[in-house]
Amino acid sequence: MLDINWIRANADAADRALAHRKNVPFSASALLALDDTRKAVIARIETLQARRNALSKDIGQAKAQKDEAKAQALMNEVAQLKDAVQAGESERRAAEDALRQALLVMPNLPKDEVPAGNDEHDNQPYFGPNGNAETAAKARPSKPALAFKPKEHFELGEAMKFMDFETAAKLSGARFTILKGQLARMERALGQFMLDLHTTEHGYLEVQPPLMVRDEALLGTNQLPKFEEDLFFVKHGDGRLGLIPTAEVPLTNMVRESILGEEELPLRFTALTPCFRSEAGSAGRDTRGMLRQHQFDKVELVSITTPDQSADEHERMLACAEEVLKRLGLHYRVMTLCTGDMGFGAQKTYDIEVWLPGQDTYREISSCSVCGDFQARRMDARVKGKDGKIRHVHTLNGSALAVGRTLIAVMENCQQADGSIAVPEALQPYMGGLKIVGGK
Repeated sequence: MLDINWIRANADAADRALAHRKNVPFSASALLALDDTRKAVIARIETLQARRNALSKDIGQAKAQKDEAKAQALMNEVAQLKDAVQAGESERRAAEDALRQALLVMPNLPKDEVPAGNDEHDNQPYFGPNGNAETAAKARPSKPALAFKPKEHFELGEAMKFMDFETAAKLSGARFTILKGQLARMERALGQFMLDLHTTEHGYLEVQPPLMVRDEALLGTNQLPKFEEDLFFVKHGDGRLGLIPTAEVPLTNMVRESILGEEELPLRFTALTPCFRSEAGSAGRDTRGMLRQHQFDKVELVSITTPDQSADEHERMLACAEEVLKRLGLHYRVMTLCTGDMGFGAQKTYDIEVWLPGQDTYREISSCSVCGDFQARRMDARVKGKDGKIRHVHTLNGSALAVGRTLIAVMENCQQADGSIAVPEALQPYMGGLKIVGGK
């Protein structure tokens, strides 16, 4: 959520930044008008309360002087003022809610260095913090040199009889998959490999969070109110709980409504969870295979930092996610998303796109975003500095990685001419030493 006080002090800068975002519902001046209404109501209430307090003293003096007529008149006016204050409080709550609801649907302001653009065609390649393209390219695995026409993952999986879309559709409808045998084991192995890497080498604390959360948690990480149609809900008592679209939701909300000590930060959390998304607006996209599912597993990274740490933590998080692909030997590229392609809550986002030979293209496998204090304001998550000042924390999140998409990448990049899959060396210990999936 944006800071209305910052917008008041920087209205022109806010409008310039928002001009590069999509579907911005309010200008800075419109937000300030709502805030002006709120302030005017508060000022009127304070004036009424001051008058009522003054009259209370006058009533005491009138009674002391036994002037009952004056005391009664003053009490009548106090009663009228009480009614006026109560009406004003209702107006105040309505004005505050109107401002809050407007701020809740406003996207985050992009950092100055984020490239301006309309969509994915305006994203820019990222070559590391030093901007050295040659060094970055050498650090990444190369594309596989396949001497045959590569197949897509669903062709490989169905031929092995380890990937069953037809039965999944009978059970649950479209955008669900059943994995069996060695592919089911490989997906499980990938998740465990990622968790072990991030916890033992990258310093993340493993968490097993709830998979259903309250609306307040979804609001805290900006899934609500804007993206309600993308979520699944279940009835719970007289209310509801939302199935998590990403472990970012419970992991980030672990610090909601708290004041942390600066010495506690950064906090780094990771979790392997199922994720549930309705994929609203995705009709006709990626209907074959398991690229875009209603249910999928993902290893999530979340960091909670001071404002001064967040930029460096963003680079660190990206490197942690990249390391998964390096260990698996999968070719990829990193893109800095432009303002028009960046997520609602992000200040800056790096997308990792893995190479899929079967599709002959790159596909997103991770997004690493820094959100600044955008989510922290929604959650009321703060940090007390060594100087005693209290500020909102900064939050970051990233996929490291989407497990199903990593499985797809392994299948397509490591496929053999006979349709089998060579198991990456880093994954073999998690597969009981198995080196080939689907082999004769």
